Amino acid sequence: QVQLVESGGGLVQPGGSLRLSCAFSGSIFTLYFMGWYRQAPGKQRELVATMSGGGSTNYADSVKGRFTISRDNAKVTVYLQMDSVSPEDTAVYYCNAQNVVTRATYWGQGTQVTVSS
Repeated sequence: QVQLVESGGGLVQPGGSLRLSCAFSGSIFTLYFMGWYRQAPGKQRELVATMSGGGSTNYADSVKGRFTISRDNAKVTVYLQMDSVSPEDTAVYYCNAQNVVTRATYWGQGTQVTVSS
């Protein structure tokens, strides 16, 4: 069973930076399409960024140029580097893994990111 454990959330000031990590276990990491999603209070969960096993990336327009997704296949971990954050980035951030063959999807428990002065 795939398990995803996020870390790195917290309180950050506007304009600051934060790096989220998602540790993967329970299967073959390179068979999974990895992504970060977020959910703000009263809003639906939305895609932030995704990355294929081969390194192709996709970003929401709202974070392009500010956030960077990366993965370390040796450490079986995916990261989200968040720069130039704004209060609109405040949300619970969730790690997502989707098997490229079976399409089975897994979620982490989420990590809170709060952008405030």
